[in-house]
Amino acid sequence: MSDCLFCKIVAGEIPSDKVYEDDKVLAFNDIDPQAPVHFLVIPKEHIKSSAQITADNSHIVAHIFEVIAKIAADKGISENGFRVVTNCGKDGGQTVGHLHFHVLAGRNIGWPPG
Repeated sequence: MSDCLFCKIVAGEIPSDKVYEDDKVLAFNDIDPQAPVHFLVIPKEHIKSSAQITADNSHIVAHIFEVIAKIAADKGISENGFRVVTNCGKDGGQTVGHLHFHVLAGRNIGWPPG
């Protein structure tokens, strides 16, 4: 999608601080971290939000969670824990119209969220 920020990052048109990449997903550090560890994992395929997950594309979500587990282990955050957040739509706090998962760790992540 030509006007999508995350599609431009996937295409290499906008630089990112990559954490992980394979043929299906890209993970990169958040530019405005909300915790000592804060990275995003996005599908390379444009999916607008979690509301657009279907039987045809849901395999990517499973892969994303496999990648999150791998990165968490590599970063040493698995033992103390981390939070995975997906915002959906305007009222859900989604600011970029491309499915993405925030992974936050390195401090106690309070509840309830904002």
